[in-house]
Amino acid sequence: MIDVGIIGGAGYTAGELIRLLLNHPKTNLNFIYSTSNAGNKIYKVHQDLLGSTDLEFSSSINPKVDVLFLCLGHGNSKAFLETHTFSDHTKIIDLSNDFRLEKDRDFEGKHFVYGLPELQKDAIINANYIANPGCFATAIQLAILPLAAHQLLKEDIHVNAVTGSTGAGTSLSDTTHFSWRDNNFSHYKAFTHQHLGEINESIHLLQKEVSSEVHLVTNRGNFSRGIFATAYTDFDGSLEDAKKLYKAYYKDAAFTYVSDEDIHLKQVVNTNKCILHLYKHNNKLLITSIIDNLLKGASGQAIQNMNLIFGFEETEGLQLKANFF
Repeated sequence: MIDVGIIGGAGYTAGELIRLLLNHPKTNLNFIYSTSNAGNKIYKVHQDLLGSTDLEFSSSINPKVDVLFLCLGHGNSKAFLETHTFSDHTKIIDLSNDFRLEKDRDFEGKHFVYGLPELQKDAIINANYIANPGCFATAIQLAILPLAAHQLLKEDIHVNAVTGSTGAGTSLSDTTHFSWRDNNFSHYKAFTHQHLGEINESIHLLQKEVSSEVHLVTNRGNFSRGIFATAYTDFDGSLEDAKKLYKAYYKDAAFTYVSDEDIHLKQVVNTNKCILHLYKHNNKLLITSIIDNLLKGASGQAIQNMNLIFGFEETEGLQLKANFF
């Protein structure tokens, strides 16, 4: 068993992480640190955990835990690590964007490895510090990486991606309020989304001479969780060529699958899966990618990375079931 600590326990991502860790056969949840909820029962905030735990949010930190998850707002992980020290054996998995880009990977003697298992599994296995990928970045990279790995990105990639309301976190704003979101749809951060940086760095890691640009339009959907992304670009081969290429690239992936049938979001919600579908129209290859933004796009992938670091089965604690209804 390994001892686990969580910093920042009140958000949607932390709630899913706590649920996964409580049910993981190799982990002991040592503390969940929250300045705003210290002393409160976990289930008072994450109501689905009623009956699952009597743990309380803590105002103190155990610096000797085996692994620490940072579930803080973007920009806050660096500030936290500047003021708190942990033992040399403590592994750190950060779920913010503070360490995802190459220029941010080295911080106070710590080197953060970008934690997309389908891209660099061996590096993750040998890492002490992980920068967990963003949710849109995960879905979109898994749609594109097989092409980059075979030097096949020759034209721009156009991506349209829709996320559920949980992607915006628990804080209310005009566009997360139920009355606004219900029966509504809109785009935001068109062509400028912050996840583009990590997507482009991963593409260049595989195809160094690529000149293609990723044009990303992100959308707010009127559902709670999940990401449905479609990407298309030029592809000279046949649809069967594309399927062979993608299936070979992901043949050893624990959670990424290529479906021959049309796919829909409920296949992945409440799972750590990414499911891909390919379609060819004239010279364009359309890749559809679906994930649960809170699991494969955040907490589930963080647990997947933890499993790799500690030598557990990659799927340990992540055999989750989709809800079709």
